[in-house]
Amino acid sequence: MDLNEFQKSALLTDNTDRNYQDYEARKDIVVALLGIAGELGTLATAYKKFLRDGPAYRLYKSNVQEELGDLLWYLAVLADKFDLNLDDIAHSNLGKVRARWGVVSSRIPILSDENYEESERLPRLFKVHFKTDPQGRVFMELNGSLLGNSLTDNAKYDDGYRFHDAFHLAYVTILGWSPVIRKLMGRKRKSDPVIDENEDGGRAIVIEEGISAYVFEYGEAHGGLRNVNTVDFEVLKTVKNMTQRLEVSVMSWNDWEKAILDGYNVFRSLKEHAGGWVTCDLSLRTITYSVVE
Repeated sequence: MDLNEFQKSALLTDNTDRNYQDYEARKDIVVALLGIAGELGTLATAYKKFLRDGPAYRLYKSNVQEELGDLLWYLAVLADKFDLNLDDIAHSNLGKVRARWGVVSSRIPILSDENYEESERLPRLFKVHFKTDPQGRVFMELNGSLLGNSLTDNAKYDDGYRFHDAFHLAYVTILGWSPVIRKLMGRKRKSDPVIDENEDGGRAIVIEEGISAYVFEYGEAHGGLRNVNTVDFEVLKTVKNMTQRLEVSVMSWNDWEKAILDGYNVFRSLKEHAGGWVTCDLSLRTITYSVVE
């Protein structure tokens, strides 16, 4: 039986009162929601008995099957009340899960700048030297030349945000995207006015800076993301929503997760050692830190 078939059959046994006036107070929706909550409680109780009694709880599997069946019935009925069908819901969910937990691409993203002149292409392999001057300002050097301006934390207390360019370097390495790094390197795609304005311009730069600030605060609230292998899904959704109109929107949640975690690892090392070398390999999509070159 497919999901839509099951849903149609379930609706034949739905006897909830459908005489309602106010959509917000629909009794049939409330009954379905409470039914789901009740069945979840019963399912939890069955598992509790299994943990307590072990093999002596002989009805464990059959009880779980029954409770899951009841849950499925309520889900089918509730979906119908919102003019949804289970098949569409299932397909949408699988697509979301694959995008979230799928394998990260090993190639340079399709938003690559291969078709542009070399002067407008991001270098595929480069090293950036982070240094701290006597006043505590941080600056970057690329091939011995200054890359951008020196930075402070722009805060009342020392939190290390002056090393946040590590995040931008991670985005350009893992995602093949960073209007901030393009601007700093003088690699904006000016030969295409539309791309130059909409993808490499001021708005895209502000969005990327906003993401970096957001990621920084998230990391600060979670122990600097030490020994962390995943990023909160709400954070990833927020980042994806912020970039939905930009070329980087083709990258998955999983790609963003790798960029955030790898960038934060480098950021922590830079902060702990007050500088160092960061190697970015866009072909291998790896960003690494070392104290010395």
